[in-house]
Order: sequence, then structure tokens, then C-alpha cells
Amino acid sequence: MNNTITRTNFNFPGQISVYKGKVRDVYALKDDRLLMIATDRLSAFDVVMPKGIPYKGQILNQIATKMMEATKDIVPNWLEATPDPNVAVGKKCEPFKVEMVIRGYLSGHAAREYKAGKRELCGVKMPEGMKENDRFPNPIITPATKAEQGDHDEDISREDILKRGIVSEDDYKVLEDYTRKLFERGRQIAKERGLILVDTKYEFGKTEDGKIVLIDEIHTPDSSRFFYMKGYEERQENNEPQKQLSKEFVRQWLIENGFQGKEGQQLPEMSDEYIESVSERYIELYEKITGEKFEKADVSNIEKRIEDNVLKYLG
Repeated sequence: MNNTITRTNFNFPGQISVYKGKVRDVYALKDDRLLMIATDRLSAFDVVMPKGIPYKGQILNQIATKMMEATKDIVPNWLEATPDPNVAVGKKCEPFKVEMVIRGYLSGHAAREYKAGKRELCGVKMPEGMKENDRFPNPIITPATKAEQGDHDEDISREDILKRGIVSEDDYKVLEDYTRKLFERGRQIAKERGLILVDTKYEFGKTEDGKIVLIDEIHTPDSSRFFYMKGYEERQENNEPQKQLSKEFVRQWLIENGFQGKEGQQLPEMSDEYIESVSERYIELYEKITGEKFEKADVSNIEKRIEDNVLKYLG
């Protein structure tokens, strides 16, 4: 369990600043490049768990890299290189302060809101008579404001985003267009793997020359939910839970153990056995989503491996 990376403290040549997110640590370099390290931290309900998950950072980074490669013909992205299994390097961007969440099915947060009697999410109407995990007639975009560290991301409507000037109308149209195109491509890729891309979120930034690009991660189990296609219809007909590939299994475990990130709630203890099982699930996710066998990187000294690879790349 010690062979995880949960915090970083590097000092790379030309380094200007460091930003530490829930899962990724972002190092800004002098030449308008960002170096992003995917750690093994696990976040759920906007809370970072006390223990890391072996290989999680590598899995997220490598899935995101493959998916950016598979979508760059339809949407430009920030990525330039991956010098280490946990590291991505790319163009510095000014991130938009919204996450573009798109949902093809009534699942997760949307299902919880629906169960609570709500029929509108982020200003978008949801049809009556749906049950959990039913497919929406058309995918819906339900944005969230990007939280500062420690705060919860909050649902927000398109109207409020424009009214509050968070994103200009012209830029927002591009974000919506890119979101729909990426989701459609993601669904096609998932279908080839016998999966359904249920919902996901995309984040975008603007480069210095005003170009809007995809940033952060894409189609990973942390940002997306996948169902197995086989047996989906039967499970819906029989009111059975869907077999899914996402971080939702961790959220469900936390809910069962009395934790949803609300004030006064105690984080349940994660045993080594449980952490091992989460790591195995992430590896299964990787193999299903990419259709490739997962190759474990050397984790005997992750910090040194990362430093050596990055220094070699920076030359």
C-alpha cells in the first residue's frame, strides 16, 4: 500500500508555480507549458480520501491520453506529451470556470435529484415517468461551477452562466458544440468495447491566442460512468441495478457506510483489502475502456521515476 503517490513536491527546471487539485498536481513552467501529475489520490463527494489507490494515477493519465488522441480530430486539446505513466505535459490555458457535464441516462446525481421529486436539472427539463438508468430521449447538458479547493461543485444553468458572465455566449456555444461532439465520439468508442457511455464531464480552457481546447481528463472512470451493454435492457426491465464501470462503486460504498461529504459525517475507515479491491476495479476499468492489457509501471520509487522521466523530457 505504500507504493502510491498521494502528494508531490517537485522543483523542475523553469518551474513558476504549483496548483494542487483534488487528484492532479499542476506545475506551471516558464515556456507557457503545464506539467500535470495524476496522483493516486481518490476523491468522492468532493472529499479526498486519506489513502491512495495503487496505480490509479497511471490509469487515469493513460486513459485520458488515449482518449485525447482518439478525439483530437474533432476537438483540439492541450496535450503535447506524456513523459511518464503519471505525467502529461501541454499548453498552458486559462480554464473556464465550468465543468460541462453531459448525461445520456438518468443515473448518479441526476437520478438522486429525480428521486427527490425534481424534474428540472440545471434549467433542463427531465421527462416524467423515468426510472433510474433509463436513457434520455436526447443527451442533456447539465453544467457545474468549478469549485475552488475544498468547495463543492454546484449545478448551474446555461442562463445563469451567461447572466453571471462566467462564460461569454460565443464561447459557451463552442463549449456546448464540443461537448456534444466528444460525447458522441465517446459513445462510439464505448460501443466498440461493449460498453455504454452513460454520462461524463469535460473541462475546457483557452490558450493565449484565444483557441478553446479540451483540458484535464476525458472518458476516465473518475469523470465518466459506463454501463455494460450486454444485459442492459433486461436489467432495466427487471428493475435491477446496472453493471457499471465508474467511480460510483466507491460513492455507493461510502453512502452505505454513512458518508456523503455532508457536515458532521465521519469518513469510514478503508481497509487495505478494500483499497486493493478498488485498485483491481480501476485496472478492470482501464482494460475494458481501452481494450488493452494494463501494464503496471514500476512503483518501487514513484517520485524518483517521475523526476527522472520529466528531467529527461525537459532535456
